[in-house]
Amino acid sequence: MSWISKTFSSSIGRKIIMALTGLFLCSFLVVHLIGNLQLFKDDGGAAFNIYSHFMGTNPLIRTLEWGLVLGFGFHIYEALILTRRNQAARGIGYVESRPSQNSSWQSRNMGLLGTIILVFLLVHLYNFFWRARFGDLDPDINNNDDLYTLVVSSFHQWWYVLLYVLAQVALCYHLIHGFRSAFQTVGLNHRKYTPAIKIFGYVFSVVVCAGFAAMPLYFYFFK
Repeated sequence: MSWISKTFSSSIGRKIIMALTGLFLCSFLVVHLIGNLQLFKDDGGAAFNIYSHFMGTNPLIRTLEWGLVLGFGFHIYEALILTRRNQAARGIGYVESRPSQNSSWQSRNMGLLGTIILVFLLVHLYNFFWRARFGDLDPDINNNDDLYTLVVSSFHQWWYVLLYVLAQVALCYHLIHGFRSAFQTVGLNHRKYTPAIKIFGYVFSVVVCAGFAAMPLYFYFFK
């Protein structure tokens, strides 16, 4: 086994992979949120459908999708491995060490938060991505697939809105812990800059997740 495989199969190596893929996925969240904000335009969904058509047909975007799939895959896989290792290492002694006094709630429940996010992700991908790429959507006035109508109908289902908002709450807690931990893992941990990174992580997590949660709530209650 080479030093590279040894390094990235160790706990530290896996944490580095988690950190790098996590930061990469954070950049995806920003881009995805900006694009989805087209939903709020009062144009019958024309701008959102143009954006969706571009994302679905641009060769560069289609290529980057594979990087995104790999990023999600590695992040989820490494999270599962680390969670199992941590659970095995804690044992009974962890219960006796008063974890609530030594770590935050989100850090102790990253597995639960990640599971909620994963369930939502699977439902979300089927409902929008799969049906947009492989379904038979009607065209809009610009002859683009009318994904906007599918979004509106989905956001009028109470259970989907509830799942969506719950997933954003879970994602917010996940990001609050993960953002700071990622910088610490890659060595960007300094007494002077860490507080600023922590504050930025809180703001980033709340703003991004609130932005996503606002979409189903807006359509469910006001459209």
